[in-house]
Amino acid sequence: MSSSQTLSSSSELEQALPDALLPFADVPCRVDIVLGHGTMTLRTCLALQKGSIVKIASSAGQDLSLVINGVLLGHGEVVVIDDSVSLRFTELRRAHGDQR
Repeated sequence: MSSSQTLSSSSELEQALPDALLPFADVPCRVDIVLGHGTMTLRTCLALQKGSIVKIASSAGQDLSLVINGVLLGHGEVVVIDDSVSLRFTELRRAHGDQR
């Protein structure tokens, strides 16, 4: 499957997943797209207001991180498709030993 493809049908999902994982195919997962990280004091946090700027440890143009259920799974870039913001994978980390 290329980075621009998605699994659009149940049969495609069944072909892509190992049989042992099929019972878990519809379990919801928390998905976080992380732009960057930073630190601030509680005093600074309490002083935040509309228009405040928060510095992060990332540079402009750097890929965003994809974190699912607290596990870093890859990185990607922002794309806009039909007025919707999405993430295109530039790197996908596989589970150890997964050769797909």
